[in-house]
Amino acid sequence: VIADHIRACSFTVVDGVIPGNEGRGYVLRRIARRAIRHGYKLGARTPFFHKIVAELVNQMGEAYPELRAAQTRVTEVLKQEEERFFQTIQHGMEILEHALASGTKEIDGNTAFKLHDTYGFPVDLTADVCRERGVTVDQAGFNAAMEHQRSQARAAGKFKMAAGLEYSGTPTAFHGYEHLVCETSKVVAVYVDGTPVDAAQAGDDAVIVLDHTPFYAESGGQAGDAGELRNATSRVVVADTFKIQADVFGHHGRVVEGGVKVGDSLVARVNAEQRAKTVRNHSATHLMHKALREVLGSHVQQKGSLVTFERTRFDFAHNAPVTDEQIRKVEALVNAEVLANAAASAQVMALDDAQKSGAMMLFGEKYGESVRVLSIGSSKELCGGTHVKATGDIGLFKIVAESGVAAGIRRIEALTGDNALSYCQALEGTVNGLASTLKAAPADVPARIHSLQDSLRALEKEVAALKGKLASTQGDALSAQAVDVNGVKVLAAQLDGADATTLRTTMDQLKNKLKTAVIVLVAVDGAKVQIAAGVTADVTSKVKAGELVNFVAGQVGGKGGGKPDMAMAGGTEPAHVPAALASVQAWVTQRV
Repeated sequence: VIADHIRACSFTVVDGVIPGNEGRGYVLRRIARRAIRHGYKLGARTPFFHKIVAELVNQMGEAYPELRAAQTRVTEVLKQEEERFFQTIQHGMEILEHALASGTKEIDGNTAFKLHDTYGFPVDLTADVCRERGVTVDQAGFNAAMEHQRSQARAAGKFKMAAGLEYSGTPTAFHGYEHLVCETSKVVAVYVDGTPVDAAQAGDDAVIVLDHTPFYAESGGQAGDAGELRNATSRVVVADTFKIQADVFGHHGRVVEGGVKVGDSLVARVNAEQRAKTVRNHSATHLMHKALREVLGSHVQQKGSLVTFERTRFDFAHNAPVTDEQIRKVEALVNAEVLANAAASAQVMALDDAQKSGAMMLFGEKYGESVRVLSIGSSKELCGGTHVKATGDIGLFKIVAESGVAAGIRRIEALTGDNALSYCQALEGTVNGLASTLKAAPADVPARIHSLQDSLRALEKEVAALKGKLASTQGDALSAQAVDVNGVKVLAAQLDGADATTLRTTMDQLKNKLKTAVIVLVAVDGAKVQIAAGVTADVTSKVKAGELVNFVAGQVGGKGGGKPDMAMAGGTEPAHVPAALASVQAWVTQRV
């Protein structure tokens, strides 16, 4: 089983799939976890599955060179999945074993769902274990629990206001690819607070449906257009546009002048500056996707995107952080396409023709019989969004953030055009400000900072050494303040200017000097109180440092703990420190 599954998993990863919770990624996860469970049965308690990739390459790499080329990535992807599963498999098996130990002949659906949802046990894996014991799984109960979770997710994820709007009229004709203005758009529906009305008045937040519009409705990751709707007497400021249905656009905004009623004719005008910024970001996203595949590998696939007039955010399948060097290569490739100023074109064609043309499609997406294929630079993808007319319109492309958002999913955020320029100018301003503060040329700022860090580390060592000397001096003076209680030296004192390290160092010196002792040292810094309690080894049978430090800390608004011979605590009421120190001798007297 393990040998069969390592082949299936490895070749699937080579094809660009990564373990996930849906689609083919979930199939891969189920196969891998089934193999790992068999290894667990055989006694494996640490990750082993990914290590077999090397032997698979030895045996099949010559016949399948793509497997050899992707060996490192395949190993890393399976290792990450395996490590995640090994973190939970023991707990999951314990729950399952406990359920089976009851002698039941059927594992209930809720238990099977808990194993799936909390511990990553696919239900067929649970069924495998149960089958070996002659036990069945309540599949209907599992399905009911799964559907309940999905229903909750759907309820929580309803998109904006669209889910609450009912519409049965004609579809919206979209003209936004060619035009930013429609001179005569007829109002066919008006909604206020989600309810259809005949008219909306000044001050109302409304959703307006038009028969014709240049406004792009949010879809495919691209944000909806903003702008205005107006005629001689009325004006609506549109903040967003979304889809009520696949071909019905809702213009969401506020009526700021007059009123709008069903049947009115309006001029629909898109915010041209905001649209221009959005299309720059969207077109750059296509070029970036292509560049990421060139730099990182063909396994890179889009997993989500958000394109607004401010920036583009792109999620993609990749199992490691994108390095600074790789980011620079992606930026260079995209900006080279921008400089080439190649014309962009979009064609509507049959899905089969689009596939034959080599257009990239997203696995798992549902496409109609006709699709829109965007060709821009060296990129060709299916896309219904709005785009620049030529790559040079993008202006400047700059990646500003890279992060991980889920297992095997990375996120890149980027800017274009004047937004990218503003970002670069702000960075330049920061660097120039640092250079001025450091009295250095901008190019010398890194070296100057490294020099200052070296100086700081040297000063910190010097301060630590001086504090050690101070502790030694104070220790000598403090030892004379110790009081003898039944043969045990008891000392409770405040050590001005000390930090936690100094308290511990001074404590050790006092223990060595006093031999048989119980010691409490306190340092105050503003409203912060630090407490150290120490007990020599020959007294710990009677007095515990942890109990003592909590006794003192409780009087100054804090608590702490530690070992019988040494404990630390903190507090927030420095005014009570003198009384707390004065109470130590009586507390120790009761115990020795």
